[in-house]
Amino acid sequence: MKLKVYVTLKPGVLDPQGRAIHHALGSLGFAGVEDVRVGRLIELTVADDTDDAAVEAMCRQLLANTVIENFRIERA
Repeated sequence: MKLKVYVTLKPGVLDPQGRAIHHALGSLGFAGVEDVRVGRLIELTVADDTDDAAVEAMCRQLLANTVIENFRIERA
């Protein structure tokens, strides 16, 4: 089974990479961009009998830093 895990910074957490991209877009002449937040996408292929609790544990223990990041799991 294929899964997608989207990891994003929690609201209020500073995003220096997003700020750098925002600044670069403005420097390149792209107007109208109000904010940029950078996250990551992790694609997993797991056994069909892998339960939701196991996937959630993977995210909490390794894939996301739950102090500053949120994650969302999508079955592809």
